[in-house]
Amino acid sequence: MVLAILGLLIGLVAPAALRQLGSAKEKIAHQSIERLASVLDMYKLDVGTYPTTEQGLKALLVRPEGVEHWSGPYLKGENVPEDPWGHPFQYRMPSQRPGHDYDLYSLGPTGKPGGTGADAEIMNE
Repeated sequence: MVLAILGLLIGLVAPAALRQLGSAKEKIAHQSIERLASVLDMYKLDVGTYPTTEQGLKALLVRPEGVEHWSGPYLKGENVPEDPWGHPFQYRMPSQRPGHDYDLYSLGPTGKPGGTGADAEIMNE
């Protein structure tokens, strides 16, 4: 009887706990994107433009060839941070969205483009 009650409680609590974990990772992804966006703004203040798509976020760690007034590295460590699911953040400049200079986003939990709902990409604002 005790095992049945424990099984029922776990069955009810586990899905809610997993939803909270997914929500927390999504919030961390948003915060990481905001932080990287601030770092990209510092890069632009020094260099005069955001890194190109080809230069990517690696330009925040290593001076791109031909770039003057680079005052980096702009990030600590040797690698660009990954999203909470262990995938690299995606970066594209110029943006494909009106009103944005660049696109900075996480592919979400699936690590694949597209997706809907909880599997949707998380973009910079």
